Amino acid sequence: MKALVCILLLLETFVFVVQQQVDGGLNENEISQQISSEDGRQNPPQTDTLRAEASTDSQQYCDLGIPDIHAALRELTATVTEQKGNIRELTATVTEQKENNRELTATVTEQKENIRELTATVTEQKENIRELRDEMNKKNEEISNLTLSQVELRKENRDREIAFSASMMESGGGYIGPFTSEFTLTYRNVFTNIGNAYNPITGVFIAPLKGAYMFRVSVYGYAPTASAASIYKNEERMVMAYDMQAQDQDRLNSSNGVVLILEVGDVVYVKLWPNTKIFDDRYNRNTFSGYLLFPLR
Repeated sequence: MKALVCILLLLETFVFVVQQQVDGGLNENEISQQISSEDGRQNPPQTDTLRAEASTDSQQYCDLGIPDIHAALRELTATVTEQKGNIRELTATVTEQKENNRELTATVTEQKENIRELTATVTEQKENIRELRDEMNKKNEEISNLTLSQVELRKENRDREIAFSASMMESGGGYIGPFTSEFTLTYRNVFTNIGNAYNPITGVFIAPLKGAYMFRVSVYGYAPTASAASIYKNEERMVMAYDMQAQDQDRLNSSNGVVLILEVGDVVYVKLWPNTKIFDDRYNRNTFSGYLLFPLR
C-alpha cells in the first residue's frame, strides 16, 4: 500500500513539473514551495519528528518495493526496438510475399491467356476435324455410290459382253466347195463365244441386243479355183472376201469386215460364193468373228 502511495506521489510530482514547464516554467524554489504547499494542503500539520519518520519510511518502501524505473525503461526500449526489428522483418516478408503474389498473378494471367489460346486452337481443330469427317463421309458416300454404279454397270456390261470367233474345221484339213449355188458355211472350231450368240452347228449369229456390231471374215485357198465368201445380214449380202490367181497352186488370201447396226433377233452368217472353194487345216486359215461394239437404246 505504501509502495502504491509512493508511486502516485512521484507521478503527481512529475506531471506537475511537466505542466509548469509547459505553462512558462518555474524555478527550483517555486517548485519546492509548490510541493510544500501541496503537502500542507493534503496532510495535517505534523511535528518534525513525524515528518522525518514518514519520509524515512517512504524512502525505505520506495527503495524496497519499486524497481529501478530506468532499468525498466531500458528493458522496455530494448523490447520496443526488438519489436520494431521484427516489424521491419515482417514488413519485408509481407512486401516479398506481395511481390511473389504479383508475379504469381501475372503467371496465372499468362497461363489463362495460354489456355484461352489453346482452347481456341482446340476448337478450331475440332471444327477442322468435323469438316474433314464430313468431307470423308461425303467422299465415302460418293465412292459407295460409284462402286454400286460400277457394279451395276459391270453387271449390265456383263449382260452386254458379246463376242465370238471360230474357224472352219475342228481337226484334219481339206477343201470346202465348189458348189453351184451359195452355201452357208458352218465354223465349228469355236475359239470364243461370249454371250453364246453364235451357233456353231448352224453357223449363224443371232443378235441378243440392239447395238453396233463388228464382223470379219477371211478366206484361204489355192488357184486356179477362186476363193470367195460373203457376210450376210438376214437375207442381204453386206461384204465379200474374194481372191483369184491364174497360176496353178498359187495361194489365195482375202479378208473383209463390216460394222452393222442390228436389232434384237437379227442374224448374221457367211455364205460361200458359187463355183469357188476354200481350204482349211490345223492352221485355221478361214475364220468368222464378231463382237458388240456398244449397245443402242
